Amino acid sequence: MSEMHFMEKLLHGVEVEWKALGTVLVRTKGTKITAGQMKEIHKDAAPVKIFAGGKTVAFVDFGDIPAKDVNREPSIIVKSRGVIEFEYYDKSFSHKNEMWSYYSNNDLINIKYIYHFLKLNEHYFQNIGSKMQMPQIATPDTDKFPVPIPCPENQKKSVNIQAEIVRILDAFTELTARKKQYNYYRDQLLSFEEGEVEWKTLGEVAEYSKTRINYEKLDETNYVGVDNLLQNRAGKAESNYVPTAGNLTEYRDGDVLIGNIRPYLQKIWQADRVGGTNGDVLVIHPTDEAVNPRYLFQVLADGKFFDYNMQHAKGAKMPRGNKTKIMDYRFPVPKNPAEQARIVAILDKFDALTNSITEGLPREIALRQKQYEHYRNLLLSFKGKAHAN
Repeated sequence: MSEMHFMEKLLHGVEVEWKALGTVLVRTKGTKITAGQMKEIHKDAAPVKIFAGGKTVAFVDFGDIPAKDVNREPSIIVKSRGVIEFEYYDKSFSHKNEMWSYYSNNDLINIKYIYHFLKLNEHYFQNIGSKMQMPQIATPDTDKFPVPIPCPENQKKSVNIQAEIVRILDAFTELTARKKQYNYYRDQLLSFEEGEVEWKTLGEVAEYSKTRINYEKLDETNYVGVDNLLQNRAGKAESNYVPTAGNLTEYRDGDVLIGNIRPYLQKIWQADRVGGTNGDVLVIHPTDEAVNPRYLFQVLADGKFFDYNMQHAKGAKMPRGNKTKIMDYRFPVPKNPAEQARIVAILDKFDALTNSITEGLPREIALRQKQYEHYRNLLLSFKGKAHAN
């Protein structure tokens, strides 16, 4: 492959200098703000984005938080609690003060290059965090982490190598950005003006399954455990395990199954058959004929529900959804059944593009993701011993 030959040529014989992250980037603090305050001062389309844990964000005006807390440089945001991950952001922003971020004040260090290297090593930081009761990392964990600076003896070559690595890896992430656009439009579809809808709690329109099913009626296609529910609303895979004794919770066609361990993983599936599951999976059975079962699924598959679920989850290291609070979740139900059907039709098309593993955009993303991981490993593998200076 000519591209492979190019990359081998780009990296062949390249020496690196391993430096502690804190010595090559500038660490910045956030702002003192609560989730409640973020909600109060949020303004759609405001210029400053404030990051909190998980997917929680707010947009505010420059005067809404202290000027010293606004970061204006392209940065790497360290999400340090709960879901531990790195995010790159190149507009004005801030974040809650238990998080931190980094930017480069050195023309020889490409911040996006460092970001890709940290994403490559994200599991390392997640493993550190998993040792705590509430998954979290501290500033020394990132400050002291060694990062490779290619070709330090030739500044121009070093800058060019970093830039070329970024160019190649960014090309593989464009499709993921398109997926985020779909999620944005999804949120818009589930936002309504006052009077168009009735607000209902989940407990008013559904209940937990009360029926049982014998293990003899189950196989790998209709037994659902939390392990074969897929993350990020991607449905389910066939189970590698089938119970060999006892009665289990029954689910029916149209029921919504939600993984109740670590709700932030967003495991959810709407049943298209009869089957069984265990206590780690919640079975939501619709009871109100005025609510389209598929509309109910789309509401529960929305990020706002999973954020709510995490806010009320019990336990730190292995959080579980609070079954009582889940039934208290309030959401809008369009009064017109045709409007529910219209929303469902649009969101189902989005799902066909973003969640299906066999067609459309996600298949392309999956293929690109494999390529991306392959090339990222190749491009970010250097000769030399990793150590922090």
